[in-house]
Amino acid sequence: MEQGLIVLLNGTSSAGKTSISMELTNQKEILFHHLSIDDFYHNYNNFINNKFPDLKPVRKLDDKGIGQIIFDPIISMYYATIKLFSEMGLNVIVDTVIENDKWFNDYLDVLFDYPTLFVGVICSKEELARREQIRGDRKIGLAASQFDKVYSFNEYDLEVNTEELGPTECAENILNFIKSDQDYSAFKKLSKREVSVS
Repeated sequence: MEQGLIVLLNGTSSAGKTSISMELTNQKEILFHHLSIDDFYHNYNNFINNKFPDLKPVRKLDDKGIGQIIFDPIISMYYATIKLFSEMGLNVIVDTVIENDKWFNDYLDVLFDYPTLFVGVICSKEELARREQIRGDRKIGLAASQFDKVYSFNEYDLEVNTEELGPTECAENILNFIKSDQDYSAFKKLSKREVSVS
């Protein structure tokens, strides 16, 4: 049995990754399973909130401390789940923001040898800011803070511009690329990044 295809959607928050993912999972030609990092975070938060509804921390932690204790292990579990699905022959849509070099390197460590279609989900800073205002469920400026890191790659197998194309058209472009039997080579050209220690 062949490994399942991993469709890695690279884009900032509000770029349109989840909308494209929904279109890909709803079509009937190729079966996909949508794995979103948001689901992993929300499920963890729901577990804590339900198990300990009256929890009141007596010590404040900064974002970096919380990240090392909780976010990094959740990211590791997320990557391991992507690998598991692919090993089971299931096609996976990866809906996440790889916003720092450690998470990027961890992703490469776990999934470098897996069949990966690397898709750039492109959107301008101006449009991202407009979408954040409309959504109301994202911190204003989040996408702009991720922009340079997320869009630092020189090459994708395929790019979809969500300002020019709707989610359905983006999903169709991805499906057409997959059905064309072209090589997925962009991901294999990536190399680890140096992680700064602060």
